[in-house]
Amino acid sequence: MNHSPVRYIDLKNCKISSGYKLNIKLSYQVYGLEIGKGPVVVVNHSLTGNSNLSGENGWWSKLVGKNKLINTKKYSVICINIPGNGFLNEKFEYGNDWILRDIANIFNNALKKLNIKKVHSLIGGSIGGGLVWEMGTLEPNYYNNLIPIAANWKSSDWLIANTYLQNLILQNSKNPVNDARIHAMITYRSPISINNRFKFKKDKQTNKKEVINWLDFHGEKLKKNFLLKSYVHMNRLLSTIDITQENKLNFEKIIDSISSSIHLVGVNSDILFSDFEILKTYKKIKEQKNNIYYYQIKSEHGHDAFLIEFDKITKLLSPIFKI
Repeated sequence: MNHSPVRYIDLKNCKISSGYKLNIKLSYQVYGLEIGKGPVVVVNHSLTGNSNLSGENGWWSKLVGKNKLINTKKYSVICINIPGNGFLNEKFEYGNDWILRDIANIFNNALKKLNIKKVHSLIGGSIGGGLVWEMGTLEPNYYNNLIPIAANWKSSDWLIANTYLQNLILQNSKNPVNDARIHAMITYRSPISINNRFKFKKDKQTNKKEVINWLDFHGEKLKKNFLLKSYVHMNRLLSTIDITQENKLNFEKIIDSISSSIHLVGVNSDILFSDFEILKTYKKIKEQKNNIYYYQIKSEHGHDAFLIEFDKITKLLSPIFKI
């Protein structure tokens, strides 16, 4: 059971970049103070995540809760489900060439429809961090703090190469969700993390390598809980992060328009959103903006550190959330 009930908001005639107009029923959950009773923090979920953010089985319950990094005694915390993520088997029109910017527009409109005048912080990891970039640049004065974790303002060629492989697996495998997840797990962790965890060990009963058992477990688990069409959709969104929209917009002008403080968080061992690319972004923005900050999570766990290194994240980001 979630301690926070699922709520819904209807948005009419949402125009997406491919030209389609759609009616969208968004689902979301609120944790802590009721909306309007305190400052708002918006948390964006990851590729296979959802709005079950805090409390029992909450994917960020170590960071969001009473007296946690994002203190639900002081904040109203909102997590919206990305349309098409398959949460609660909600209806969704797949196949309309969605890009992440479309989601960003819809989320921004939803927050305003909830009569939220200003947001204290917008935070998320991985695709959720890419969504932070997209939402924050579309509304450059709406968020006090933008906090993309293990993410960047544009899908790199390396990331696009991985989403391309994911798509081929999803289209061509006889066991698509299972097999795509196995590949994804290898990009979410680092070689050091996997090597240190398994150390050539075998299952004594089956004589199977433990690393294979671990991959099979994650593949089978996602297969039971995630729709193929949702995986295809979310994987596509991951490949479309780009606040310049393929250079149709000027990066420097976009950055110059943002009043929000930007807090970039990289993971030193991340092989999906490389830390050196995030650091490069920081240095580039620092040339024209003072309220830009860079933090590094030192971890052997790779990209998934944003779902593992809770103490380190708390230590790095706690000054932002002290009120």
